[in-house]
Amino acid sequence: MKPSVAAAVFMERERAPNCWEDWRHRVADVVVQQDAFGQAARVLRQDENLRLTLYPAFALELFRDEAEGYYLNLSSGNPVWFVLWRIDDEDPSQASPVSISLSYNEAGRWLDAQEKVDNVPLSADVREWLQAYVDANYQPEVKKRRRPQSFLPPDQRGTHD
Repeated sequence: MKPSVAAAVFMERERAPNCWEDWRHRVADVVVQQDAFGQAARVLRQDENLRLTLYPAFALELFRDEAEGYYLNLSSGNPVWFVLWRIDDEDPSQASPVSISLSYNEAGRWLDAQEKVDNVPLSADVREWLQAYVDANYQPEVKKRRRPQSFLPPDQRGTHD
């Protein structure tokens, strides 16, 4: 069984934040799922300018082949949740999260595919859980430093160890 955690995504929608946008959507937070959240999305707060919606029950599994991406996220100095979200094609006032990840590499692939990706900081407990997984499943590749060719004697240039 793969290590996993259930999470909930909070998204904000802002009406006419500037003269170029009718709506602005953003991920406000990601937290570990709680029983009180239930399984269905629901609006938590709404006024004429701002709406906060809870999207619960996102399952996140850790995979060994993404261990490098988890390591890169943790070693960035500010580990984050990555959230892929999309605007509804029929109604641009609506947007919702599609997937979550803790892998820097997976988030990069999403961005390369022109997806919308936001990130929010990891809580200390999720960071520790992810760090334990990385410690057990990933060893960074040790890179041998090569001296620049200009530092080698002329008779050794162009040869490799």
